[in-house]
Amino acid sequence: MPSEVETIYLTVSGAGTARRVPELIRALLTLDLRIITLLTPNAQQIVSPRELALVPGHRIVESYFDDAILPRPADGLVVVAPCSFTTLNKLAQGIADTLPLSIASEAIGRGNPVVVACSLNDPLWQHPRAQTSVAELRSWGVRVLDPVGDERGYLTMTDTATIVAQCRDALHR
Repeated sequence: MPSEVETIYLTVSGAGTARRVPELIRALLTLDLRIITLLTPNAQQIVSPRELALVPGHRIVESYFDDAILPRPADGLVVVAPCSFTTLNKLAQGIADTLPLSIASEAIGRGNPVVVACSLNDPLWQHPRAQTSVAELRSWGVRVLDPVGDERGYLTMTDTATIVAQCRDALHR
């Protein structure tokens, strides 16, 4: 792992799979890096900061003025999981209207590793804007993980092990 990367910024957006974030945090802890968790406003409709605070080993940051990210967020790996349709398109358009999107956008601008785990249903995944956004992000070097089919045939965010494996690989490049 590059010695300069000491932090994982876990950006959680407002997809139903945000309920899986406690499991993802536990798995990311195996990478032995500091984890800062950031929730978009829509994510807070699905998983509460209080619920996530019960998972040990990470820090929830809710303000630009939190000392964990001052004077500016340190270089690190950004993981957007789950990544909703809205967040996917905002990232590709360079819209940084919330703290989580600002940190992700800055990481893209710095050339830091970014892993995006899409959590879109089939109609949204097939939407032309989603496909354009994925292609744009990939052209910038962002690792975009496609949604996968679940046991009922619906698309969902890929499994935790795949996300962590992609993070590990991104850290070693």
